[in-house]
Amino acid sequence: MNEIKGPEIDWLAISPEIALTAGVCVVLMAGLLRARFARHTVVPLLTLVTLGATAGLVIGTWGDNTLVISGALAMDDLTRFLTLLFVAAAAACVLLSWRAMAPREAGHGEYHTLLLTAVLGMVVLAGATNLVTVFIGYELLSIPLYVLCATEMRRERSLESGLKYLIIGSVGSATLLYGLALVYGATGATSFTGIAEGVQVMRTDVLLLTGLALTIAGLAFKASIAPFHQWTPDVYEGAPTPITAFMAVATKAAAFGIVLRFFDTAVIGAVDSWAPALATLAVITIVIGNVGAIGQSSLKRLLAYSSVAQAGYMIAGVVVTTQLGVRAVVFYLAVYLLMNLAAFAVIVARERESGVGDDISSLYGLGADRPLLAWPMTIAMLALAGFPATAGFFGKVYLIEAAASNGYTWLGAVIVIGSAISLAYYLRVVAAVWMRSPVAAPSATTAAAVAAGGPRPAIAGGSVEADGDPAAVAATERIAATRRLRQPEVVALAVVCAAATIVFGVYPSPLLDLANDAGASLSQLF
Repeated sequence: MNEIKGPEIDWLAISPEIALTAGVCVVLMAGLLRARFARHTVVPLLTLVTLGATAGLVIGTWGDNTLVISGALAMDDLTRFLTLLFVAAAAACVLLSWRAMAPREAGHGEYHTLLLTAVLGMVVLAGATNLVTVFIGYELLSIPLYVLCATEMRRERSLESGLKYLIIGSVGSATLLYGLALVYGATGATSFTGIAEGVQVMRTDVLLLTGLALTIAGLAFKASIAPFHQWTPDVYEGAPTPITAFMAVATKAAAFGIVLRFFDTAVIGAVDSWAPALATLAVITIVIGNVGAIGQSSLKRLLAYSSVAQAGYMIAGVVVTTQLGVRAVVFYLAVYLLMNLAAFAVIVARERESGVGDDISSLYGLGADRPLLAWPMTIAMLALAGFPATAGFFGKVYLIEAAASNGYTWLGAVIVIGSAISLAYYLRVVAAVWMRSPVAAPSATTAAAVAAGGPRPAIAGGSVEADGDPAAVAATERIAATRRLRQPEVVALAVVCAAATIVFGVYPSPLLDLANDAGASLSQLF
């Protein structure tokens, strides 16, 4: 009688996943401790330790490109590069959440456990080489995010955000699953290598093309590609800002990771069918993202539309089906993480200080009052717009070069035009930081008084400065000065990310080398 054996598992190769799984269990158990110190300090620290261990294991196994678990998961440099991005985004989220209300209301153990579970799902999705693994990773990252968006349970907009994301996300998951099922039906395989062989024969089959269309729609939802982006502004605005920051960078990196691997590996034989569709979506996404951001007063909604436009830029690297395109996308994902985390760190700090939430008026006078926050926001906006001497400039040049190298020069021109349009809203943020008077922004005390029906804000004639009350002015300044000392980790994150954006803009070689290794993982591309 033949003995049934399970698949051989390379434990060292999947050690990052093991570290994350162990960390999920430890953090969840630590969250059950009743001591306030354990919940408020030990749990976040254990989360950071888990993320640090995962990053260490990724670095330690760098270069060992292999398929594991019967070829269902690729642990190559592309997966490892993206894993480092997920870990960095999650660590930033932990720092931004250190003094936030969401972990307190949802429970520190549950909050950080869900965060680590989402990271684990992203790693599985980014390395998936089987349709079953794709869907497991997709759901493993999505379900925790549905809950995390609603973790500020006393705030209506947060609950609304979680519900919207759940409903629309379920539709996206169903669409993706239906598409994957049709791809399997057309090719008779679930592995990417088997699908690639089947596509060579069935490349014009209606069943396959329908499956590809539904798969594109499902993945486009997760990557915020128009016209499947409608959820993005509302969810970004309503979710707790640390979670918004995490979603903006990590979820997009995971989505583009599987988009690169699926389209440039499994169905590359049908490139003539799906490449024009993706190129068209890129143009639509760039236009809708940049035009939609122009009229926004909410910084989170502005960055949501910005993320839509940025997704349009990155599609160019997928369409060209070359290693240069893959390298351009992963490089841009890395600098996109730095630019966005710098901006969101400033938004978190100003939400807590200004009393006007994420409205652009929270940045008024920031240049004179808080240079340590003003410069990171300025650098982030200029980098997102693609100004020289920032990493964003090299990222866009790399994408344009990739597009032009394989017959998509017109798509590179669209990227340039989209970047020019984006100046309308990125420079508006910079102007709010440096060219608006701080008096125009109501203090937290004034905002609370207005909410209670008390004195009017300065713009309506209720300014204590105009009333000549030095004691009130001094008290307001003391409160503001005290608040500046309460979130050093947020300010430090903003400064570090902004500095890295400049460093990689001047000297991009180290990041380019890592991106080259990641691109070489898809060896079938030229």
